[in-house]
Amino acid sequence: MAVEGGLVSGPASGLRGPGSRDRLAARPAPPPLFAAAGGWAGVGSALAVFASTRALQLALVLWMLPAGRGLRDALLAWDAGWFVRVATEGYPVGYAYDETGELTGNGFAFFPLYPMLIRVGTLTGLAPSDAAIAVAWLASAAAAVLVYLLGTSLYDRRVGHALLVLFCTQPMSVVLSLAYSEGPFLAFVAGMLLAAHRGAWPAAGALGLAAALTRPTGAAAAVALAVAAALALRRGHRPVGPRAWAPALAALVALAGAPAYLLWVGLRVGEPDAWFHIQSAGWGTSFDFGASVGEFLRDTLRAGEGFVPVSVAWLLIAALVAAGVALAGRVWPPLAVYGVLALVLVFGQAGYYHSKPRLLVCVLLTLVPGAVAAARARPVTAAVALSVFAAFGLWYGAYLLTVWPYTI
Repeated sequence: MAVEGGLVSGPASGLRGPGSRDRLAARPAPPPLFAAAGGWAGVGSALAVFASTRALQLALVLWMLPAGRGLRDALLAWDAGWFVRVATEGYPVGYAYDETGELTGNGFAFFPLYPMLIRVGTLTGLAPSDAAIAVAWLASAAAAVLVYLLGTSLYDRRVGHALLVLFCTQPMSVVLSLAYSEGPFLAFVAGMLLAAHRGAWPAAGALGLAAALTRPTGAAAAVALAVAAALALRRGHRPVGPRAWAPALAALVALAGAPAYLLWVGLRVGEPDAWFHIQSAGWGTSFDFGASVGEFLRDTLRAGEGFVPVSVAWLLIAALVAAGVALAGRVWPPLAVYGVLALVLVFGQAGYYHSKPRLLVCVLLTLVPGAVAAARARPVTAAVALSVFAAFGLWYGAYLLTVWPYTI
């Protein structure tokens, strides 16, 4: 087995057994897309897993909804209203203030691509709120397929299927059914990573730019694409001629996305850091290098009361442990960089603690060790473990959406 460009190359999946240091290492030279994924049947099975898990979780949501509250209202709760408002009314012209004159949040806090897709969806005749749900569902389905293809490309089909199940059933995977931007964002990120791993640099750059214009975490995805481009250029596996610098160009395109939107907001409002002020005023979001999360974990684990705060604390700890295991197993560097930066944003930001599990959905890296372990376990053992995980994850998301009274 040889090490090339920071990646482990070797037979099959590069996973040699439970004691191997390479158990999470990924293959650098994948076959063509559908050959690696089992053809259209592989994509069809991924869509079937996505559809069945969504149907089961929505059934749980319907079962748990309080009287007088409909499923459609639940899918359009909280931030969904902001996305629809931006799609229909556009962005404001400056800061917003409450009746006491205090600065408050407004539509600038929400990156533009998902509202733009909602507006495109209304061209079909759908109402804006229905278009928001439809776009989110279609994008989430695409994200599930691309996550499966990414796992298959990095490892093998068994890992791809296990990663798909974990992705679709993780705690707060309910967000894939809401009119939120996580579905489109994850489709762009998984597609970007897949395209970069296969050397499709124009697609990787376009998808990286789309991710960066969908959520702030897209900046982490752009950095990961830059790492993938650097690996490709260092290995020298590039064509001669005008396309020689396609990896670098793709990275530059993606890296421009988030700064471009923040600059536009600053110019429109008249202050270069306007977006950060709006985030802090409306949602209490600011980067405090993990101080607030550390206080939350300390207070909750020492004397916390209530299921939700205690469960959030343990989910955060589990995410850190899973990320550490993934990094110790030498996961593909661009995925590692994206996952670590996404985790830094989750842990480093102050904000509502009950939104943290939703933010973990976008990390992806934390799912890799479980997927690899399930793929290498006996089928019965893997089926039982994945079923238990799915049962808890689907119920947990439905619970926070229907019973928990605060924003997710």
